[in-house]
Amino acid sequence: MRFITLLFLLFANNIYSQIKPLPNAHAHNDYEHTRPLLDALAHGFTSVEADVHLIDGELYVSHNKPSSKSKDKTLEALYLKPLQEIAQQNGGKVYPNYSGEFFLMIDIKADGEGTYSVLKKQLENYAEILTSYKNGQKKQGAVTIFLSGARPIKTVHNEAFRMVAIDGRPGDIGKYDAHFMPVISDHYNNHLHWNGKGKLKKEELEKLQNWVNAAHANGQKVRLWASPEQEKVWKKLKEIGIDLLNTDELERLQNFLLVNGQ
Repeated sequence: MRFITLLFLLFANNIYSQIKPLPNAHAHNDYEHTRPLLDALAHGFTSVEADVHLIDGELYVSHNKPSSKSKDKTLEALYLKPLQEIAQQNGGKVYPNYSGEFFLMIDIKADGEGTYSVLKKQLENYAEILTSYKNGQKKQGAVTIFLSGARPIKTVHNEAFRMVAIDGRPGDIGKYDAHFMPVISDHYNNHLHWNGKGKLKKEELEKLQNWVNAAHANGQKVRLWASPEQEKVWKKLKEIGIDLLNTDELERLQNFLLVNGQ
């Protein structure tokens, strides 16, 4: 993995000059691709998702709790160190000519407090590239981390200085500002029951639109997970303002967004 990362970085300037960053592209379960993080970057994604498990004081990336501990599968090895190296190569940015935010969503699978305690210590080594928040003021970095899953909301909210934000839910809109919850996420089926075929129910769409408008009015982005991998669905979600389109199919979403005005 280290060799692959260094090889990628060797050609980083040439690669990035040809890639168009996609503000609406979120790589769901990014670590399941052949080259975690690097495949998403090669397709212009600006948001990637990593599920983490705390095992014996280390953070391992996996959907289910891994049965073995591999140094190549840690959060640092797969995401933090490569992002640091890429940002250093690109003048303090993930994409050198992109002014928007690059998100790393860390989905804590269990033990939110214990996991965050370990994560917080690890992030100290990457402070130079991370968006940080001090006494309510935001300092933009190359990478903005927000925590999902077992979210340590109260602990993070009470910190005077932090290097993470929290993934919000619809019920959180109005309770917290966009610095604390930059993204509001929910399951697709909690709002729509449409797979791109047949007729979309008007009342469902109107309710979803109202929710999206409320989040945007609060300065927050919106993400729906488990949405159908269909171009018709992506088009409709983009039309109503869903900011981060969730996908496992990097190339398909990239092509869709490039064709549809991204």
